[in-house]
Amino acid sequence: MMTTDPFDDDKLREECGVFGIFGYNDASALAALGLHALQHRGQEAAGIVAYDGEQFNAHRDLGHVGDIFSSGDVMTRLAGQSAIGHVRYSTTGETALRNVQPLFADLHYGGFALAHNGNLTNARHLRQDLVRNGSLFQSTMDTEVIIHLIAMSRGVTLIDRMIEAVRKIEGAYSLVAITDSSVVAVRDPLGVRPLVLGKLGDAYVVASETCALDIIGADFVRDVEAGEMIVLDSAGIHSMRPFPELKQRACIFEFIYFARPDSIMEGHSIYEARKRIGVELANETPIEADVVIPVPDSGVPAAIGYAAEARIPFELGIIRNHYVGRTFIEPGQQIRHLGVRLKHNANRGMIEGKRVILVDDSIVRGTTSIKIVEMVRAAGATEVHMRIAAPPTAHSCFYGIDTPETSELLASQMNVPEMAEHIGVDSLAFISMDGLYRAMGEEKRDNETPQFCDACFTGDYPTRLTDHSEPTNAPQLSLLAELA
Repeated sequence: MMTTDPFDDDKLREECGVFGIFGYNDASALAALGLHALQHRGQEAAGIVAYDGEQFNAHRDLGHVGDIFSSGDVMTRLAGQSAIGHVRYSTTGETALRNVQPLFADLHYGGFALAHNGNLTNARHLRQDLVRNGSLFQSTMDTEVIIHLIAMSRGVTLIDRMIEAVRKIEGAYSLVAITDSSVVAVRDPLGVRPLVLGKLGDAYVVASETCALDIIGADFVRDVEAGEMIVLDSAGIHSMRPFPELKQRACIFEFIYFARPDSIMEGHSIYEARKRIGVELANETPIEADVVIPVPDSGVPAAIGYAAEARIPFELGIIRNHYVGRTFIEPGQQIRHLGVRLKHNANRGMIEGKRVILVDDSIVRGTTSIKIVEMVRAAGATEVHMRIAAPPTAHSCFYGIDTPETSELLASQMNVPEMAEHIGVDSLAFISMDGLYRAMGEEKRDNETPQFCDACFTGDYPTRLTDHSEPTNAPQLSLLAELA
């Protein structure tokens, strides 16, 4: 099956989502609901591991949460009062069943399963050392490196072993793990990847976003802090600090695009933050026009903020079909062109004869923007101006977001006027870096100690990129192909 929609190849891909719960009957049912709320973070695969007091039970598969966990038999087998779950979009390792999380291992201290959102920047070097010392890898994921580090540790307790392991890894991550007596969560020392803590009755919940708490009726307690390890067990909640304290640098693209708009992150409503970005964008890049139109769906809140500040009418001039999947039709050139209309269609009555401002969250390769502009002009727009609710994306992400190689990013190859000509708009403008930070409640970007991770815009990576800057002789794994 191949997609006929070129839009699918021109967005930064969500990373992954994690969920964990301890101390609640039918924990796996709540985990499945939580994963459903986090589906936007990964649509390739999902899995749950639960503990029923005697044994661990797991179910993992390729596909969407609603399909994988729709069977009553499956959910019955996932009995227990503790569970962790994961939704996946692959940033490291191919799409295959062996790479579906959570990963499970029998360690010296008993069963252990781990799920991971993010990316390790020294995984290749660690893997090389582990293989040299006898470790046998069964997947191509950096997540498995963490399990081997725990297994090789000489720590007295499993928590000691986990602490020793996470002190060796670099990059960005939120981890959830399950043992026969606890659920453990860890957030990386800079807090790049998100993680929140909730409470449901006497049970505690950890998840990538607050929308996963909302769906099960859990109360939001707080964000898991950068560099914090939380242990949930029968005695309650325990907080540990295994790392030296660092200034937090949460991923700013979570606020621009990745997180669900109904989530709360680091004290910010995602929806309100996106509206404020639109307000700043309108103040920085005014243009005379008749209508403001969002590129759905991620451009909607910023377009609302832009239109309100610019006092220009907001209209849904592009309608998105939410029921588009994949097609068995061989995607020849004509079918590819028609495939664009499967997902987006111009609302001609809101466009014809008007000067249009299109608001989108980002430009990656530019292919989406070209098709959108062509569609809007074909619907009768007299002028088309594009405003982007992020600075130019000119650098690859190494922290769990699937971005193209830098050479494929339009902003790394062209300046703004060249991009405008390439896309076919009358004008193009991006929010400034300081404007983005103002929308996040900061006076401006602190260039000495930035408040967020914004490496995809600035190239200012907050951690070492060991695997990308130091050569290694570690070969690619030559695993058997796996039929889905």
